[in-house]
Amino acid sequence: MTVLPTRLAALLAPAFAIALAATASAQTTTVQRDVPYVPTPEHVVKRMLELAEIKKGEFMMDLGSGDGRIAIAAARDHGATAVGIDIDPQRISEANENAKKAGVSDRVTFKQENIFTTSIKEADVITMYLLTTVNQKLRPRLLEELRPGTRLVSHAFDMGDWEADVYETVDSRSVYLWIVPAKAEGEWTVKDGAQTFDLKLSQRFQMLSGTATVGGKQTPVKNGKLNGTEIVFTVDIDGKPTTYQGRISGDKIEGAAGTAANKRDWSAAKKG
Repeated sequence: MTVLPTRLAALLAPAFAIALAATASAQTTTVQRDVPYVPTPEHVVKRMLELAEIKKGEFMMDLGSGDGRIAIAAARDHGATAVGIDIDPQRISEANENAKKAGVSDRVTFKQENIFTTSIKEADVITMYLLTTVNQKLRPRLLEELRPGTRLVSHAFDMGDWEADVYETVDSRSVYLWIVPAKAEGEWTVKDGAQTFDLKLSQRFQMLSGTATVGGKQTPVKNGKLNGTEIVFTVDIDGKPTTYQGRISGDKIEGAAGTAANKRDWSAAKKG
């Protein structure tokens, strides 16, 4: 082992101390990301926001916002208010600087928070470029905490067995859109003119199945689907397929049934 002369060791000690402190600081500021940082190309950003149909005055959240480009585009090009969530302080600093340069700092903010715990319930639109595993981990919160009709747009990665409402490719890049469905599962009493019947619905994400009991006879629900709070399904009434369209509001549904040439009002109330 080499032994340094006392004077040389004394001179080098401060340098070693500074190096160790810098190393310790770097270690404590290292961010554990669930997803590597890869920016979404601008033309994909453009299509994501078009697909979400984001409007002036709506509130958008970008989960894993990186350099802020999606949130900034939502404010700059669509008049939305936006917030970006990222766990990396370097990305937050970069995003704030980009928002300032774009002149949208009054409508865009960036927060260093965890995407799994940050509040999402006020969002009209949520955008993501994460991973399928991360999307699936977020999925229960998205379905439970967001209002029906909230639009979710993901670049490249899906939601597992939650099928997208819209799927597109933009220069070979996948873009997915989901619309958070209302809760329709359960037993309903339907009033269709002078007729009343029981409707039992099962729900898997936006897809509906079940049975209707009309005049004591059970018939299957066909083509059942939700689009946010909008519901549509078909059942046989007096041997004829009848399509019901309506809007869910809590434990009630109101809408129109029949053909385009012969529409009639209908309503339903949830049992229990």
